[in-house]
Amino acid sequence: MTAPILLDLSHSSHTRARTGVQRVALALRRELGERALPVCMDPFEGAWRALEAWEAENLAASGPAGGRGARWPIAARLRGRLRRWRRRPPALGAATRASGVLVPEIFSPGVAASLSSLFAASAGPRVAIFHDAIALQLPELTPPATVARFPAYLAELLLFDGVAAVSEDSRASLADYWAWLGVRRTPALSAITLGIDPAPVTAKAPAAAVPTILCVGSIEGRKNHAALLDACEALWAGGARFELRLVGLANRQTGAAALERIGRLRSAGRALTYDGALGDEALDEAYSRCAFTVYPSLAEGFGLPVAESLTRGRACLCRTSGALGEIAAGGGCLGIGAAGAADISKAIKRLLDSPADLAALGAAATSRRFKTWGAYTAELLGWMSTLNRNA
Repeated sequence: MTAPILLDLSHSSHTRARTGVQRVALALRRELGERALPVCMDPFEGAWRALEAWEAENLAASGPAGGRGARWPIAARLRGRLRRWRRRPPALGAATRASGVLVPEIFSPGVAASLSSLFAASAGPRVAIFHDAIALQLPELTPPATVARFPAYLAELLLFDGVAAVSEDSRASLADYWAWLGVRRTPALSAITLGIDPAPVTAKAPAAAVPTILCVGSIEGRKNHAALLDACEALWAGGARFELRLVGLANRQTGAAALERIGRLRSAGRALTYDGALGDEALDEAYSRCAFTVYPSLAEGFGLPVAESLTRGRACLCRTSGALGEIAAGGGCLGIGAAGAADISKAIKRLLDSPADLAALGAAATSRRFKTWGAYTAELLGWMSTLNRNA
């Protein structure tokens, strides 16, 4: 049997959140199957180990998440400390025969400090997935702790043999940053665009007196919900009839203003629903019932909600620059310029007022064909096999 790839799920195995990073990590775990050994850095044991049953249950959960943070039950903490006190040999050591290391998460300082011991457990190439550099590009819309951490994280990526960026825009941003640092020797760097889960296409939204516009994405500063809400309030005030439905976890640090605005608009009787996080089935239902989607984000590493809207045959309003532009170029999207309130309002009004334009975009979306997670995994593994293990 071929030696497995060590798949680092240190964060994803301790949360039921399904942010973009977690969805990439979980898709890789599913597609790799027995070719991967999912592992985590146990901070209480101070060592890497294979996942326990309760951690595997977190990965399998499909219901709504309670939050982004990692959660460790008291019993798990005690087990780890006991193993550490007994000075048990680490479960993953130099004797472990792995064919490679794959790190799909934005790893913490604790994980970074322990990478050398993870690398020692494999003679094969060490690969990290790079999502985006938004913490440096939009620091004013990013939690301060993330901004402070990010330069060290980007430097730690230099420890790998290869870095697979999720889009060409992300690849370029990392290459530019390393060049700005003056780094002469970097890991192999490639753009391997993400896959998505295939979904049944509903050719038309169900007939409704009041159409629903769906926005899927965490409530945080860079997702630009404030401009979306201002755009919708201007349309409602002008007599437009539609419902705005928001889905996604809330970041209390950078999304506070948007959350407050949501509360005020709902209190004023506007047709606005905020569901928080939804499970997989409920999210599919939300897509099937909407007329079209809007994704007002200012910057993305990839933009999974845009691709997932299009694969369901739903037109999407989004920016057409950066990583989102890479997705939008294939059709089914209507641009919202710099994503200011006026631009968003104009685009929404166009699709509300022109069934022909909406139908044309929907038809273009339906014709799109996206890479599956299986194809993504195969492409990633193929590229990984070309890499040499650096000293």
